Amino acid sequence: MALNKDFLMGFLSGTVVGAVGYRLYEQNSGQLQRLVQPRGAFPQAAGSFKPSVEELVAQKERLEDMIAELQVN
Repeated sequence: MALNKDFLMGFLSGTVVGAVGYRLYEQNSGQLQRLVQPRGAFPQAAGSFKPSVEELVAQKERLEDMIAELQVN
C-alpha cells in the first residue's frame, strides 16, 4: 500500500485535532467531571441535604414498585 498525499493529510489533521481535543479536555477536566458526575436521587451537595423519613419511605415504595415490574417482565 503506497502512502498517498490524501492519506497523509488526513492522518496529520486527525492527529492535530486529537491533540487539541486532548489539551482542551485536560484544561477543563474539572468542569467536565462535574458535568457528567451522577447526582443521585437528591441533586443537592452531599451531606447538605437531609431527606425526611416520609420522602425516604416514598422513594423506597417507588423502588419496590419498579423492582416488582421488572420481575414480572
